[in-house]
Amino acid sequence: MGSIKDKVAIIGMGCSQFGERWDTGMSDLAIEASSEAFADAGVGPDDIEACFFSTVYAPMGGLGASPAADALKLRDIPIIRNENWCTSGHIALFEACMAVASGMYDVVMALGVEKLKDTGYAGLGMGRGMNPVLEARRTAPGSFALIAKRYFERYGLSNEEGKELIGRIAVKNHDNGSRTPKAHFHNKVPLEKVLKAPVIAWPLGLFDCCGNSDGAACAIVTRADMAKNFRDDPIYLKGMGVAMDSTMPHIRPEFDWIHFGALMNSSKKAYEMAGITNPREELDVAEVHDCFTITELAIYENFGFSAPGGAIEDIRSGFFEIGGGLPVNIDGGLKCFGHPIGASGLRMTYEIYKQLQQKVDNPERQVKNPRRGLSHTFGGPPQISAVAILGNERG
Repeated sequence: MGSIKDKVAIIGMGCSQFGERWDTGMSDLAIEASSEAFADAGVGPDDIEACFFSTVYAPMGGLGASPAADALKLRDIPIIRNENWCTSGHIALFEACMAVASGMYDVVMALGVEKLKDTGYAGLGMGRGMNPVLEARRTAPGSFALIAKRYFERYGLSNEEGKELIGRIAVKNHDNGSRTPKAHFHNKVPLEKVLKAPVIAWPLGLFDCCGNSDGAACAIVTRADMAKNFRDDPIYLKGMGVAMDSTMPHIRPEFDWIHFGALMNSSKKAYEMAGITNPREELDVAEVHDCFTITELAIYENFGFSAPGGAIEDIRSGFFEIGGGLPVNIDGGLKCFGHPIGASGLRMTYEIYKQLQQKVDNPERQVKNPRRGLSHTFGGPPQISAVAILGNERG
């Protein structure tokens, strides 16, 4: 596999306020995120040579890539849209990085926007499968609840112990979200309240599930050798990996509901490109796809942050909390920052970008002297996973 390690850099990023943005349309959100990114990079729309756009439900706001073109008045340049489920934002970023690394462009944009609240979906039933036979009556909470139950059984946790374990992830992410100005939710939640919350799909309760949000995020990407012409502290792409499984792995007889090929293979590719052999020790901060608390737990082990079954002790000891060995979802994650599908991958990368520059919007959640960080999204069906590894020094 080829490598574009240290060949491209992010020189500007922006992120809108996430939440129930009834006062805005897709164009407003795109302008909000891109305006911050332009100012951050010191460029304007006329400097953009190509735009890579991610959204999943944009037909209500325009077909193809027209929402990006219309909102930002981008003319006579390629604007390419993708709809790769929850990984769409990362895919837009990777397309932008590959376009620059190929030598075809010098300055490009990746933009993700979603007005998910306008779809009318209540939120917790979101994620029903597209196949009317193989996925009849399947919901996202129902599917991920099966992962939790299998994990409890595999590692000898009682129902009460297992529910408390994943509840600690909810408490952590709500605590982190309370310190994050742009997050959708800012409420700290005690463990007792998490455990007593209404059940959505046992053992997942209300606070184990992310809700629906509106939002946008944007990145400006250039060649690594040009990056310091724009700013003193660009952030470099160290590794990237994408893996997509087929035929809905969860219906295969050999699928064990704990190990996910897309997760393991995408992270392996990103680690190899970045030269990482021990992610638990070599990463300083991570943003991972916590659509449900059990998803975050599964990612710990599928990504090698924890040994098989080791996430139990790591969660209990606070290893993934602010001040722990590897802080995860330090901005509240999907659980509290929000999950407007097409924007999430870029939003999670925005957090890593700001962490590595030591410019987060609240010093209380700034990781000390970070050098490398990881952002990740996971979607489907079928399962697709995308991983980016960034660093603040060019190798």
